[in-house]
Amino acid sequence: MTAFSAKPKALFDYPKYWAECFGPAPFLPMTRGEMEQLGWDSCDVILVTGDAYVDHPSFGMAVIGRVLESQGYRVGILSQPDWRDKEAFRELGKPNLYFGVTAGNMDSMINRYTADRRLRHDDAYTAGDEGGKRPDRAVTVYTQKCREAYSDVPVVAGGIEASLRRLAHYDYWSETVKRSVLMDSTADILLYGNAERAMVELTHRMANGENIRQITDLRGSAFLCREIPAGWSEIDSTSVDQPGRVEKQKNPYEGAHPTQCDDAKDIRIKADKAMAEAAPAAETVPLAIIPDTQAIKTDPGSTYIRMPSFDQVVADPVLYAHADRIFHRETNPGNARPLVQNQGRNDIWVNPPPIPLETEELDWVFEQPYKRVPHPSYGESKIPAYDMIRFSVNIMRGCFGGCTFCSITEHEGRIIQSRSEQSILDEVEKIRDMTPGFTGVISDLGGPTANMYRLNCKDKKIEETCRRPSCVYPSICVNLETDHKHTTQLYRKTRELEGVKKVVVASGLRYDLAVKDPEYVKELVTHHVGGYLKIAPEHSEDGPLTKMMKPGMGSYYEFKEMFERFSKEAGKKQYLIPYFISAHPGSTNEDMMSLSLWLKNNGFRVDQVQNFYPSPMASATTMYYTEKNPLKPLGRNNDEKIFSAKSKEQRTLHKAFLRYHDPENWPMLRKALRRMGRADLIGSGDAFLVPGESRREKEVKKRESKKPRPQSRSSRSAPRRRG
Repeated sequence: MTAFSAKPKALFDYPKYWAECFGPAPFLPMTRGEMEQLGWDSCDVILVTGDAYVDHPSFGMAVIGRVLESQGYRVGILSQPDWRDKEAFRELGKPNLYFGVTAGNMDSMINRYTADRRLRHDDAYTAGDEGGKRPDRAVTVYTQKCREAYSDVPVVAGGIEASLRRLAHYDYWSETVKRSVLMDSTADILLYGNAERAMVELTHRMANGENIRQITDLRGSAFLCREIPAGWSEIDSTSVDQPGRVEKQKNPYEGAHPTQCDDAKDIRIKADKAMAEAAPAAETVPLAIIPDTQAIKTDPGSTYIRMPSFDQVVADPVLYAHADRIFHRETNPGNARPLVQNQGRNDIWVNPPPIPLETEELDWVFEQPYKRVPHPSYGESKIPAYDMIRFSVNIMRGCFGGCTFCSITEHEGRIIQSRSEQSILDEVEKIRDMTPGFTGVISDLGGPTANMYRLNCKDKKIEETCRRPSCVYPSICVNLETDHKHTTQLYRKTRELEGVKKVVVASGLRYDLAVKDPEYVKELVTHHVGGYLKIAPEHSEDGPLTKMMKPGMGSYYEFKEMFERFSKEAGKKQYLIPYFISAHPGSTNEDMMSLSLWLKNNGFRVDQVQNFYPSPMASATTMYYTEKNPLKPLGRNNDEKIFSAKSKEQRTLHKAFLRYHDPENWPMLRKALRRMGRADLIGSGDAFLVPGESRREKEVKKRESKKPRPQSRSSRSAPRRRG
């Protein structure tokens, strides 16, 4: 196993595979007949996905397929194959190199079940919006079927479902801690995050004859490991962040910014010194345990972190929360070290994250010959996810917000990867010229967060040494670029394109960042709001907000004032629509009551409510499961216990508080308010949260109380036996 490259080869610099002579396919083939039309006798790579095949850069399998095609490989797609029949996995024959398996653009469990674990009957990523076209835990099921179809063909797992299950994780649907998906699926290797870089290198190396089991030095990969490779030093995770007594432990999440303590040069000097001191230990013993003072700065190419084992995190919530802290501090490609976790007879080895794509590479990915429409086999059937994005443009990747309930950072990373202005403008013109039904309106110009385009750390060296999980919480980092001039300029140039009548920004907006640039807010509000602008304060109370790593309401009020002022100046009547989460860890009944009062006092009546959904490997999920706070030092004597609404009754109540205006929720809210000692909020008038019981309700209640109650079996007297 070799050291990880800090400057990898660019995606477009690899020599092409021999099958390049076939040229790009109109659509990547999904049947043997399509292969024959292309003159193919076999596929080099077959991608298996739980989504309908839409040849568009917003769909993961289309991106991976076109990127590999550009390298000269013949790529086929098995879209939503029948997982009950192994013959469906033989449709395209035996791939020459490997199967690539993904659940699709969404986790299969989140796609299939609501936050209350109710079965969905629709699927936005399926033709006709039809549910049930993919299995639960699709990565595991698809991989096993690939094995049944061709037992000797390697399988590569990827996509968001595999990405967020690369280590032991709490599984909301079974209410258990589950092993890495590598263990259950038996895939040969797992590629996490946006995997173009790892996929291209892996494919070329396999085409050159390397055995997939021997490819262990890919960034962004995870694999089973029976023996630790020679030359590596071990860091016990408890030396980096000890889950025992915490009085003397440094909290890596709350440390000062580099410019507030040491400058980047001093950090580098300390890092080099730590590595030099660690080197002799690595030479004298085969497996060196590096002490705490040296573990903060070590060479990622020769040291790994030993995390608590699967059995340990199952048995001990403190160790589970500790593992979460370690996982999140090892997400910066500039300083992350491999993570190793024992899971029975094997270790799971997770390599550091991939180096983010440069602008030229990201442009290249988006400029592949996508048809920008669904595969013709779907005919006139509608694919809702496609209809939603067909007139939108993704301008960047990643998110440095670090919200604990969101998995974008765990998947895409917190370093923003931005496309060039020209590449974005070119795509808008492709939409105008190629996409059926275009009326001149670009429905979105954004990404995971609309206003993070080209906002990066001001100093590359500081960026490479930072371990903060968020660049904007608890305050905006002094090293973060907050000037939105590039985004503002992009908006103006897009509006000027011929055939473009309006450009709407519909992606989520980080408003605490936006207020740092009033010119951007004015541009946005004046030209790019379609009547409503949705933002996400998520809560009104500081307690829950600190568990979400979201800003306080002060930023919301500051943005609201700007929004209303600029709307008035533009002569437009526009509305700000805030989003909130119910039942988030750390949110008590009292917090939800206060949020409900805030909503009523501000004249909001929420129609759609999102109950907290514990997705794998999110920090908020750790809070939900362990009732510990992984954002702070962990101690067994730590008195802080995070309340989480887990029962159906509690979660329903929290949702009801957000919909205080719905008469169906009034009986539940009255009962809860009386129990909380807040009956003063029940009555008629603006000062009350819910009205008192109506005459009809009182009559129904009175009739119900007079009905004889059914006698339970246990209370019925058994007949006496005589004689």
